[in-house]
Amino acid sequence: MADPATYRPAPGEVPDSPGVYRFADEHGRVVYVGKAKSLRSRLNSYFGDLAGLHPRTQQMVTTAASVQWTVVGTEVEALALEYSWIKELDPRFNVKYRDDKSYPYLAVTLDEPVPRAQVMRGAKRKGTRYFGPYAHAWAIRETVDLLLRVFPVRTCSTGVYRRAATSGRPCLLGYIDKCSAPCVGRVTADEHRVLAEDFCDFMAGSTAKFTRRLTAEMNQAAAELDFERAARLRDDLEALTKAMERNAVVLPDGTDADVFALVGDELEAAVQVFHVRDGRIRGQRGWVVEKVEDVDDAALVERLLSQVYGGDGPAGVPREVLVPVLPTDVEQVSAWLAGLRGSKVRIRVPQRGDKRELAARVLANAEHALALHRTRRAGDLTTRSQALRELAEALDLDTAPLRIECYDVSHNQGTYQSASMVVFEDGLPRKGEYRLFTVRGEHGDGASDDTAAMHEVISRRFRRYLADQEQAPDRATGEVSGPVDPETGRPRRFAYPPNLVVVDGGPPQVAAAAAAMDQLGVTGVALVGLAKRLEEVWLPDDDAPVVLPRASQGLYLLQRVRDEAHRFAIAAHRKRRSKGMTASALDAVPGLGPARRQALLAAFGSVRRLREASVAEIAAVPTIGPHTAAAVVAALRP
Repeated sequence: MADPATYRPAPGEVPDSPGVYRFADEHGRVVYVGKAKSLRSRLNSYFGDLAGLHPRTQQMVTTAASVQWTVVGTEVEALALEYSWIKELDPRFNVKYRDDKSYPYLAVTLDEPVPRAQVMRGAKRKGTRYFGPYAHAWAIRETVDLLLRVFPVRTCSTGVYRRAATSGRPCLLGYIDKCSAPCVGRVTADEHRVLAEDFCDFMAGSTAKFTRRLTAEMNQAAAELDFERAARLRDDLEALTKAMERNAVVLPDGTDADVFALVGDELEAAVQVFHVRDGRIRGQRGWVVEKVEDVDDAALVERLLSQVYGGDGPAGVPREVLVPVLPTDVEQVSAWLAGLRGSKVRIRVPQRGDKRELAARVLANAEHALALHRTRRAGDLTTRSQALRELAEALDLDTAPLRIECYDVSHNQGTYQSASMVVFEDGLPRKGEYRLFTVRGEHGDGASDDTAAMHEVISRRFRRYLADQEQAPDRATGEVSGPVDPETGRPRRFAYPPNLVVVDGGPPQVAAAAAAMDQLGVTGVALVGLAKRLEEVWLPDDDAPVVLPRASQGLYLLQRVRDEAHRFAIAAHRKRRSKGMTASALDAVPGLGPARRQALLAAFGSVRRLREASVAEIAAVPTIGPHTAAAVVAALRP
């Protein structure tokens, strides 16, 4: 625990200007990012009497070991820079809104030559049009299935599309007229793109022009006595109507708005948002946030808007944002959102009418989400705290092991040796910190056994840690970089030591890991091994294991960490083995170099599908002639 007085800036050193500041711990890891109209005034507030600070602020300033700041021209620039740093550096003391689940979106990949409609989750990609989020993936699939009657756009994967183009036969959707089959040339790429853009326009709310067009075509077909076509158009019109009925009109004036609600207490808060487009609810999202900062609702709303819209671009910012309370710097936030959208954005609190009623409905959803979160989290927090406390007591640690790293080695009779490193912080997996190792051995052909592999992996991990800790001065500025990359501002890959290292295995594996750490001079890191047979915990240089009770939460946590490392290592090993087997199967084909092998795998997707293909289908791949195709078939189907 650091004394804030040891790193307090000298009087007059901090400018009285707008800017963004960063608190970092002793390892150089950024723990808090903030912005201020006046950097001098804001930073002075952190270095007063500790007893007068909020408990969370006390913890932050005593965890930090340094503070830096960057001066900007305006408060809007400070807001944008603060958002980008929070997103990039992931500081532990900043409020971060995390989705209470991974929401699916309906996505149309307009950046592809032949756009595809599909369900997508996770980070948004450039060049892709998104609709949603939806509560369930099946809701997207039902909507798309209805709309494919009128807009038969491609929904198949890249592999299916390439196989259909190679074979000249469309997939099932092409045969039942739910795909226009651009793969076999029924429509051109340009005609298909028009279909995809019409599909996007309909999903965006421009529904009237399509219903009017279908109605006119149906009446014309009936007048021409073409009743079969009129019946098909009638069914298409019913499909569009049914798809529109899934989203009831909630704002009759056709408003485009996002409606936010916030409910919580001093420790945590729940947020809900309804995305309303053209007066209809197009999606709903929810977050639950732990208040690690001493902030009021206005500051929470400001952080919420910056994180929700910071990465969405102009398509994600509506004309109107309805919030429970106005953000602290509403003018600056409005200007920032207007810059993202390219036009004016209005932020206000609804006072009456339909919008106030809708805000009350969103608030009810937030209250329900918070109650559900508390029910689930109460047991989870208690269990994780108990597990860490039990581990500290059983292993005689000074503090609870807040960062645990576990290592496992996977191979197939000594071949394709792979090792994994998984990281748990506060009892939860931190998947962004997971690492994979390819075990090389002394001569580059793998380790002789599991203990040698474990020694190599532990040595490589802590050798990188020691290298990242070296204070290497920058040639241009003379500043030291330490564990933070000066170019990106992000922590280096192995910059922070764990409190506890767990290896999968018994005394041999523990001894190998201990020897690697001793050779490098690593101290202050606890080491244990978890043997699978009896779930015994082995310590270095101990003849007898530590036996934790079968119902111990500490044992459950170790088992979970070990199983996660095993899963991660197995997945890496299988991937390497699959690639190796693929390469060896095609290496035997005379005249088939790396480029042509890659072309075959790209066309068919896998060796299994390539093995099932005929000579003619293989020969249809560019650069592959009949002679080479016959050689491929002979090699794969001897």
